[in-house]
Formats: sequence, C-alpha cells, structure tokens
Amino acid sequence: MRTTRRAVLAGAGAALAACALGASAREALSKRIPSTGEPVPAVGIGSWITFNVGDDAALRAEVRAVMAAFFEAGGGIVDSSPMYGSSQAVIGDSLDRLGHPKGLFSADKVWTRAAAGPSQIAETARRWGVERFDLLQIHNLWDWEKNLDTIEAMKEAGRLRYTGVTTSHGRRHAALEEIMRRRAPDFVQLTYNILDREAERRLLPLALERGIAVICNRPFRRGRLPDRLAGQPMPPWAREIGVSTWPQFLLKFILSHPAVTAAIPATRRVDHLRENKSAAFGPMPDAAMRRRMAAHVRDL
Repeated sequence: MRTTRRAVLAGAGAALAACALGASAREALSKRIPSTGEPVPAVGIGSWITFNVGDDAALRAEVRAVMAAFFEAGGGIVDSSPMYGSSQAVIGDSLDRLGHPKGLFSADKVWTRAAAGPSQIAETARRWGVERFDLLQIHNLWDWEKNLDTIEAMKEAGRLRYTGVTTSHGRRHAALEEIMRRRAPDFVQLTYNILDREAERRLLPLALERGIAVICNRPFRRGRLPDRLAGQPMPPWAREIGVSTWPQFLLKFILSHPAVTAAIPATRRVDHLRENKSAAFGPMPDAAMRRRMAAHVRDL
C-alpha cells in the first residue's frame, strides 16, 4: 500500500525533529521584516480548510493541540481570513483556552468591498479576541486601493503594525507587481513552492528591491507535493542541509530564498506541525543546492 503524506516519521527523520524541537526556539531560523528589521519565525501556520471545523469539539481540540505545539516550538505567523469559514473563531477559541501564549504574530485579511472593510476588520478582531493585529492583508487584491487606504490609516493611527496584499495559485501577478511598485505594502503573500516558481521571475526580486516581506502560501500544494513524493528515496546529498524527510526538503527550498520571510503550511496534526517547524533548523541550501533540489523534484 502506498504511504501517504508523512504517515510515518521514522528513523533519522524522527531523530532530527525531536532533536530540533528539543532545542531552544531561538536556534530556529527567523527572517527579518525588511521595513522594520523585526525578526519573525520562518515557519508559520495557515488555517485555510484545516481550521474550518465549526463547533465540532473533537476537531477543535485537534486544532488547539496544533496551536499549543506551534507556540511551544517558537510560534510565529498565524494566518487566516474571513473567507476561511469558522477558522477565525476556532483560532480565537484556541488562543483563549491556551491563555493567549507569547509568540503570536497575528495575520488576517480584508475580504470585502472597502465600504464594509472596517466592520469586517472589527468582527475579525472579535473572533480572534485580539485588540489589534500584527498584519492585515487585502485578500486576493479585493478592492485593493481603497482597502489598502483603510489599513494604512489604521497603521498610521497605531491600530495596526503592518499592511499587506495577497494573491494565490499564481494569479494576478501583474497586478500585484503594480501594487508593489506603486504602494510598497509591508508584506505580500503569494504562492511559491518547489514546482510553482513563477514568483522568482519578477515578484521575489522586486520584494528584495522594494524591502517588502514575503509570505509563501501553498508550500505543499495542499499536501499533494508530499503525497507525490512519499515512497521516493531521499537523495543522499540532502544530508548536507540536515534534511531527512520530504516536507523538510520542500520547506527548506522555500525558506532559503533570500526574499522569503515565512512559509505558512496548514495542518491539523501535531506531528506534521512539528515536522514543519523542524525545517527551520540546521543549514539552509545555497543557490546551487536550491537548483539541485528543484531539478531533482521536477525529474521525479
């Protein structure tokens, strides 16, 4: 029977993850937000689909366990959106039950026309149970000019720390490039992984040029990349970057790009969360290794 995504974390992979997560979270890779220099852990967590569990008590307990493990491993960006069903409320419930642990970098989105933006933001903050967000992003460029005006005004008034704009699935890159050139938000969020690499052509170099932080969504193509690679032997040279499992391999490829600030894989399993976090430990690929990694996965 074919082994599915990370069904077993065995041998050297388990040893690496256990060793890494037993170390101080300060030893994990952090990246600096270009506009301020503030460090943020390079592995965050997304909430699309996985945290949309409604009022199911058992599933909420699973999310809460993942959130607890996330903060034990150093925390970082927790990303959500009004589009994500019950995810915001589930995050808020978890934060409340966990006592609002340290290490949260709260990131949510505006997903409505600008006239309704302020009321949506207020409802989002109520669901999370936070007074202000670290980052608010315009979800998939929705009414972006006026919504960006709103969140920039919030930042100016001290009611928000960072502004951002998002896209996904490789869509609307030309429009995102225009925004980065004209308005330079603090963050952009886009799809980038070892196979979806269009952002390397213009958006990632532009982020470096303009001093914009980059959050990468869909790092595993919603789990399809690790499933595709499961059962394939890990190349021996992967040991050079401390890699022994495919999810670590995939995340290290993303995190090692100089323009990338964080990746936000989503999961509802504690073992997956810990494995994802372990990718931030140890040596990172250089440019030559990144090319080797991409070619290897492409040819499998």
